[in-house]
Amino acid sequence: MTPEFLDITILGSGTSTGVPVVGCDCTVCRSSDRRNQRTRCSALIRAAEHNILIDTSPDLRLQALREDIRRIDAVLYTHSHADHLHGIDDLRGFNLRSKEPIPIYGSARTLERVRDNFSYIFDDIENPGYVPRLALNPVESRFALFGVPITPIPLMHGRMPVFGYRLGPFAYLTDCNGIPDSSLDLLSGLDLLVLDGLRFKPHRTHFNIAEAVQIAERIGAKQTLLTHLSHEVDHPRHDPQLPAGINLAYDGQRFSFPLGRQQTEPLRSQLP
Repeated sequence: MTPEFLDITILGSGTSTGVPVVGCDCTVCRSSDRRNQRTRCSALIRAAEHNILIDTSPDLRLQALREDIRRIDAVLYTHSHADHLHGIDDLRGFNLRSKEPIPIYGSARTLERVRDNFSYIFDDIENPGYVPRLALNPVESRFALFGVPITPIPLMHGRMPVFGYRLGPFAYLTDCNGIPDSSLDLLSGLDLLVLDGLRFKPHRTHFNIAEAVQIAERIGAKQTLLTHLSHEVDHPRHDPQLPAGINLAYDGQRFSFPLGRQQTEPLRSQLP
């Protein structure tokens, strides 16, 4: 059965260092504005009683405690870089509660790297100890979880092929600096787009903010949030400078919208 609503929480909106950056005394890193305090990139989608996690950031434990997340029913992986993967061991706590393996999804290449980098989770040894219980599910095309249609969106992260994901009228495209035309065709009619927008200066594997704004205007979602933000981005100073309908994401930001019918009012975000 298709759930009536999708609830989205931005768990982390920061780049690989997080913000504040260790040892940095810049204005953003010393800011008391909570929107400038960014854990590593991740998002949670709640569909009825089910929770779908996008990526396991190194800050997963802190994010789960902050948002009072009690269960994870599936994980969608965008790619295998450390800042999107290395919180994988924190899935153990959710196994303890559910008593069931957690299915994880991603491209065959991504899951192969997960399998190789964390072999202790998947190797069949006599005394495995206290490790996450996970089930690998490579995906290439559209599938469904808990009544939610999910479309992998092929992207380029420098020379590395990665996935974004579309879940109904929501799409999450982090860590990219190229979107093929065939992928743009999969992104029409979005209510909410979360898009990589690292910083103002150019970068070889991420959209900078000018590039992200340009591609966001081409996609034409009703609301776009820029994520994977570095400490060069000051939320209270730079957010008001963005075009209408495009904003900077922040940790703990929440959205809710109907699944399966058109949203007519502007989406509104809220702090927890």
